[in-house]
Amino acid sequence: MSEADADGADDAVATRDDVWVEKYRPQRLADVVGHETITERIQQYVAGDDLPNLLFAGPAGVGKTTTAVAIAKEIYGDDWREHFLELNASDQRGIDVVRGRIKDFARTSFSGDKYGFRIIFLDEADALTSDAQSALRRTMEQFSNNTRFILSCNYSSRIIDPIQSRCAVFRFPPLSDEAIREQIEIVASEEGIEVEESGYDAIAYAADGDMRRAINALQAAAATGQTVVDEEAVYEITSTARPEEVLEMVEHAIDGDFLAARAALESLLIDRGIAGGDVIDQLHRSVWDLELEEQATVRLMDRIGEAEYRIVEGADERIQLEAMLASLALE
Repeated sequence: MSEADADGADDAVATRDDVWVEKYRPQRLADVVGHETITERIQQYVAGDDLPNLLFAGPAGVGKTTTAVAIAKEIYGDDWREHFLELNASDQRGIDVVRGRIKDFARTSFSGDKYGFRIIFLDEADALTSDAQSALRRTMEQFSNNTRFILSCNYSSRIIDPIQSRCAVFRFPPLSDEAIREQIEIVASEEGIEVEESGYDAIAYAADGDMRRAINALQAAAATGQTVVDEEAVYEITSTARPEEVLEMVEHAIDGDFLAARAALESLLIDRGIAGGDVIDQLHRSVWDLELEEQATVRLMDRIGEAEYRIVEGADERIQLEAMLASLALE
């Protein structure tokens, strides 16, 4: 669903079948939760009518796109769609996009407009090829008097230095559990959903700093028809292992009981259908909950890193996870 389509439905009567991520997307900078320091600085740019080029870096679901759209809405009001171009660089990543759509939009901007400039938002800009980034740099220079660029990316290191030096860089960290809970409570209240305390904790854990994932988890859990959302519903819907299950699996391996650890792993991978990469991610998040000596923790982190690398490179996830547990059991 595009931003234009989503916001075109803003004035429509909301129904339970709406995509809640879009329905509850913040419309103003002040409504963006979890990044108050960033939004306050950007608000100063907007209020001072002196918006620079911006670069937003951070993981998915933390508010980069929402912040960009909120900027456009605060500057242009109801006319924001006419002055805001959004492109997804992961879909359109070649130099032709920069030379075509971006330049065409920038050329139609003119300093005589009452707003002074238009905004081009380039999502997932780190997916642009090197040639496309070089062309984009030249475009940013050529149209600096009447166009502002907002780039978002997961990894700012993949953006060439000449572009970074032309932008005010804002780094969006994963959202805190408190920020996620704050928004989830609002959504649950608006939708008339009762969420247990354990359900809030489970949503925050499963989201891992991703607001989009948290809201989708709540909507999916509510769609099952349950009157109360609890942790069991959340873990089942999100295909997430309980933290204690992951810890128990590793503790079996550390205690030398490889068969018990392997059985726990099979329960997660086969019975529950959890992806190996997700098991690695949850294990990494739970390392510090294990009561281990420092050296043992370092060795465990080393094993986790090695297994994760091999899985990403295409190795069989079950074999790699079993090998990791076996190495822990042998120590």
